[in-house]
Amino acid sequence: MGSPLADRIRPQSLDDIVGQRHLLAPGKALRRIIESGEIPNMVFYGPPGVGKTTLAALIARQTKRKLCKLNGTTASTADIREVVAKLDTLDAVNGVLLYLDEIQYFNKKQQQTLLEFLENGSITLIASTTENPYFYVYNAILSRSTVFEFRPVEPEEVLRAVRRAFALLQEEAGEPLELEEGVEERIASACGGDVRKAMNAVELCLLASEVTAEGVRRVTLENAGDLTQRSAMRYDKDGDEHYDLISAFQKSMRGSDPDAAVYYLARLLSAGDLPSVCRRLMVCACEDVGLAYPQIIPIVKAAVDAAMQVGLPEASLPLADAVVLVAISPKSNSAHNAVMKAMEDVKAGKVGRIPRCLQNKHYDGADNPHKGQFYKYPHDFPNSWVEQQYLPDLVQGARYYQWGQNKTEQGFRAYWERIKGKNL
Repeated sequence: MGSPLADRIRPQSLDDIVGQRHLLAPGKALRRIIESGEIPNMVFYGPPGVGKTTLAALIARQTKRKLCKLNGTTASTADIREVVAKLDTLDAVNGVLLYLDEIQYFNKKQQQTLLEFLENGSITLIASTTENPYFYVYNAILSRSTVFEFRPVEPEEVLRAVRRAFALLQEEAGEPLELEEGVEERIASACGGDVRKAMNAVELCLLASEVTAEGVRRVTLENAGDLTQRSAMRYDKDGDEHYDLISAFQKSMRGSDPDAAVYYLARLLSAGDLPSVCRRLMVCACEDVGLAYPQIIPIVKAAVDAAMQVGLPEASLPLADAVVLVAISPKSNSAHNAVMKAMEDVKAGKVGRIPRCLQNKHYDGADNPHKGQFYKYPHDFPNSWVEQQYLPDLVQGARYYQWGQNKTEQGFRAYWERIKGKNL
């Protein structure tokens, strides 16, 4: 069986690489480093299929270093020693470039094994990871490396690779190939910025193509659509993309943008992540709408209950109602801010004795000269309010809650100013 198309079509020069213009365009820092021939240890951080492995291979070829590849999921300390054994051999007269894929799976001892050889420059390390290296790579490696972030490839850049791939397949097959209008664009836009995924789609489209009576292979737009559906989804419930999506979802609701909110809702539900949607929706209703429209909390809870009961795909209906409602509702985080300030005082140790009038016990010890609870029952007084001490002496006078500027809270504020006879 031949090698995958993605391997057969790998770029042979920096100009052939699609995407990553922020790193590899003429004059950019990484390109200048590569062209200088003095390659530092580097960490390539970014999603799959965006050129990390391809660029490492190009760097090795351009600098005439021996390229050794290891994968963090399978490599052992013995594999590292085997790479080290290649030093000072005819096979690696210009040194070794070690490409370590998925470095986040290397444990601390394995990474420490590399340090001696990174220090003396006998091994040049290019590590790649799909996770944030500042969270997953040990500081000893990071401090000796330069991190470059790779981005999903833009559709117009992927389109260049798709066209090149179809041309190569037609040349290899030695038979005419006809593409229905829009096929290449559909593949380029549906791969989610993953060039490798686009190359796989091109191969599948050729395999699924029909041969006309004239002996022409014909790739239809329908086939391209069937073979690329959902392929643009990037989602790992334990990875950065999960947290980025959840963050964008809540921030769009908080920012009162219903269009963005339902868009991120659709992405999360397409990935099947119903629990995360429900949790963040409830949090946003309480944290960001809050007292500006307090009735929203039971409404959103009812929508979440309905969604969990009916399941996907119908769950999208009550959730869409709730998401749009949260997005277009007035906003107030006054209650959120109040409890956060109170939590800060509690964590700081301000947990003084509860005032006697609020305590649960109704008797005093013999040593108390002022016996009695002295609790004033508010409903015994006009408007069900009477002034008395509620906070402990240690935090007496603290102000945690500040009135929000929305109509609901300002209405309550006016009411209590009238009842309490003071400017709140």
